[in-house]
Amino acid sequence: MSNPKAKRTFAIATEQEIMDARVTDVYFVRTHQILEAKGVKKRVRMEIRLKSFPEHWRWGVLCGLEEALRFLENRPLNVWGPPEGTIFYAKDPVIAIECNYADFDVLETSLLGFLCHASGIATKAARCVIAAQGRPVSSFGARRAHPAITPMIERAAYVGGCSGVASVLGAEFLNISPVGTVPHALILLLEDSTTAAVMFDQVIDKSVPRTVLVDTFGDEKFEALENANLLGKDLHAVRLDTPSSRRGDMLEIAREVRWELDIHGHEHVQIFISGGLDEETIGPLNEVADAYGVGTSISNARVLDFGLDIVEIEGEPVSKRGKLSGAKQLFVCAKCGARHIRLWSKPLSACPACQSDSIQPQLKPLIEQGKLVYKLPSAHQLQEKVKKQLVSLSL
Repeated sequence: MSNPKAKRTFAIATEQEIMDARVTDVYFVRTHQILEAKGVKKRVRMEIRLKSFPEHWRWGVLCGLEEALRFLENRPLNVWGPPEGTIFYAKDPVIAIECNYADFDVLETSLLGFLCHASGIATKAARCVIAAQGRPVSSFGARRAHPAITPMIERAAYVGGCSGVASVLGAEFLNISPVGTVPHALILLLEDSTTAAVMFDQVIDKSVPRTVLVDTFGDEKFEALENANLLGKDLHAVRLDTPSSRRGDMLEIAREVRWELDIHGHEHVQIFISGGLDEETIGPLNEVADAYGVGTSISNARVLDFGLDIVEIEGEPVSKRGKLSGAKQLFVCAKCGARHIRLWSKPLSACPACQSDSIQPQLKPLIEQGKLVYKLPSAHQLQEKVKKQLVSLSL
């Protein structure tokens, strides 16, 4: 086996190494060796589901499916599931796979990694979007994660509802413009926020909204007024990113800034708040905030602990202790919203709760004999799908 550290600058797996299942857990490799050596070829049905959510979450956003399907296509297996961006609940079967187990065993580690990580980020982003009650939320957390996965983080945050992302490459992947102002570093170098604001206005393309950071040296309301008087109607927003060591009550600070801007004729200037935010801290700030930048809580969101289990072998129901055997389908009623899990062999034609015939199976063909049969939507289409579902959800 080649030395994985040879001629590498960064400790990251290449796309080819992922496709070749080089990042798999070794016990899957040993399982594969045993099955191959002993000629064991058994067709199985497997399911991916979430036993429970972290913290007090009640629902999740399925994300990472595009990468998962690209990873699985052109392999001898069948895959069923809901479209990416679907809201799911604990114990829902979200992916079903049928194949000779020896054709799949070493793929499990990466498959779950694609779904667990991205779904956790998308769900956290969606929770922040709900908390913001219609105010834009931008993803600011690239610096809190390994740079190799920045595009994945930004995509998942965007699918979950974030209106913008800060990283250049993440925005390029999404075909959108990155969101951002200037760091405190520029203001420190230029010695005040107004100088930075003037230079930003002189240098940066006029299509970029003029948002000024107003908490580097002085009181936020006075810096906000200085920059508003300086830029006038060209000033789009002021950003409050006061460090926790000096913050005090952010809501009171923002109230003061809003009051002073308004009484001095700058009602058009919006207030953008960032720094240590999550769905719990966003809600109270809605009184005065117009937009948010959320970093660590989204980029480092808890992963969702999906598990993958065999539920049938050669057509016979089987499972380990604590799991329900037999291939299962999830049905959702479009009329009353009831969710029902049934054996795949016993489909529902009417909703048991309301007797409507509007009940539909959720796990539909994604890959058939290795061929991708699911049309991959754009990230923008996925975001729109998620936002429509969030309307009826609460934290």
